[in-house]
Amino acid sequence: MSIKKDNGKPRKQTIKSKIRTFQVGDLAVYPAHGVGKIQAIETRVINGEEHDFYIMNVLENNMLIMIPTNNVESVGLRDIIDKKEVAKIYKVIKTKKESLNDNQTWNRRYREYMDKIKTGSLYDVAEVFRDLSLLKLTKDLSFGERKLFDTAQTLLVRELSTAKKTDENKIISELESFFAVENPDNTDSSDN
Repeated sequence: MSIKKDNGKPRKQTIKSKIRTFQVGDLAVYPAHGVGKIQAIETRVINGEEHDFYIMNVLENNMLIMIPTNNVESVGLRDIIDKKEVAKIYKVIKTKKESLNDNQTWNRRYREYMDKIKTGSLYDVAEVFRDLSLLKLTKDLSFGERKLFDTAQTLLVRELSTAKKTDENKIISELESFFAVENPDNTDSSDN
C-alpha cells in the first residue's frame, strides 16, 4: 500500500495550503489597481456551476472587482506589504540605475513599465517610479510616461501609507526627497 507523497504530505494538501484566503474587511492589493478592501464574499452561478468570489472595493476610485476565490494567485491578489518591507522598497527607489536605457523609444519603455506595474509587485512598481523619476530629471516625459509615473506613484503612496499607517502626504514628501536636486549654492543657508 503506497500513496505518493511530496515531503511526507499528500500532494493536494500541499497545494491547498498555499492558497491565500481573505475575510470580509481585509485589505489587499490587486495588480495595477492598488489597495482595496474585501467588501463581501459571494457565491454566483456561472455556466450552471457555483463559484465563490471576493467582492473588492478599490480605495483609489471605488471600483468594485469580482475575484474568483480559487484564482487568487493567478490574478495576483496579495496582502499589503509588511511595515518591515517599507525600507526595502525605499532601497529600491534610492538605488540609482547605472544606465536608464535612454536609447529606447518611449513606447518601448512604456510597454516595459506597464508590464512591471501589471505584476502587482510593489518592488516592480518602485522600479518604474524610480526610473521615471530619474528620467523626469533629465527630460520631459511623454504623455504615456507621465500617466505611468502617476499610476506608479499612486500605487506606491497608497500601499506605503497603509503599511506604515501614516498620511499619504508624508509618503509623497519622503518619495520626493529621494529625487530632490541639491543646489550647491544653498548649503546650510536657512534664514531662521
